[in-house]
Amino acid sequence: MAPLGPGWKQLIRGPDVLRTMEIGILTRNPMAWCSRALAQAFSRLGAGVSFLRFDRLLAQVGSRPLASHRSPDLKDLTGLDALVVRPVGRGSLEEIIFRMDLLRRLEAEGVVVVNPAEAIEICSDKYRALWLMELAGLPVPRTVVTEDVASAMRAFRELGGDVVVKPIFGSRGMGSVRITDPDTALRVFRAIAFQHGVIYMQEFVPHGPYDIRAFVVGGEVVASMRRVSGSWKKNVYQGARPEPLELGEELSELAIRAAEVTKCEVAGVDILPGPRGPLLTEINSQPGWMGLQSVSKTDIAMKIASYVISKVRS
Repeated sequence: MAPLGPGWKQLIRGPDVLRTMEIGILTRNPMAWCSRALAQAFSRLGAGVSFLRFDRLLAQVGSRPLASHRSPDLKDLTGLDALVVRPVGRGSLEEIIFRMDLLRRLEAEGVVVVNPAEAIEICSDKYRALWLMELAGLPVPRTVVTEDVASAMRAFRELGGDVVVKPIFGSRGMGSVRITDPDTALRVFRAIAFQHGVIYMQEFVPHGPYDIRAFVVGGEVVASMRRVSGSWKKNVYQGARPEPLELGEELSELAIRAAEVTKCEVAGVDILPGPRGPLLTEINSQPGWMGLQSVSKTDIAMKIASYVISKVRS
């Protein structure tokens, strides 16, 4: 939908009267660049915006409100028209499960949640996201996941002795390490097992000086870039340089299908241009776009805000 001019309000019909659309942005840091850009986009479209924090959420069963937020008084979250979820961040198993459960409760009450809990759960788990993409016939790198050190060492050799070991949960390349030495592999695998972790390794795919990030909103690639670096890590957060890129039809379709398979309405899709053809490596259900915005003519925050508002009104 086209942006409305200044002074207009997004109005929806309640039981008796028209009211301003209310949007919540659930974020660890309201001052983060992407969160502020998103709030400004919603405001320009005439919607009311509230910043919310995960650690101030309250859920109730058997009394009302069903879900609320301390800010500083309790705000009834079931009164929101939509909730946009920015990075969930680190947390204990209990914290993460509670946050996802509360998102599902709000979805059940008719609040539009972007991305929905299911998409966040899928993409937070690299293994689940990858096998879902493989099941859908999408190209992915060879990957091994295990808790067993001996099995991991055998897989290390089968994958050519050059692998990338990643935390099964995590983003921005944090905690990822490339391993080419068997002794180092054994030490790393033993350390992960000692901490009751899961060993997640992918074959290293030679891909030159760049990889590709496609940004999908509502089943459409709205922006894309090359991430250029002399390092094997190509995350902008890790120092890679963004460069503008127009995706062709094949890569656009790959990105759109990956978002669809993982239930993402907003997604950052990472693509490696490998020697066997493009491979999908990861899907981020809460992607940042500051680096991408610097090389894109598209107002990405406005694309997200417009999509959310159109979904509320549909």
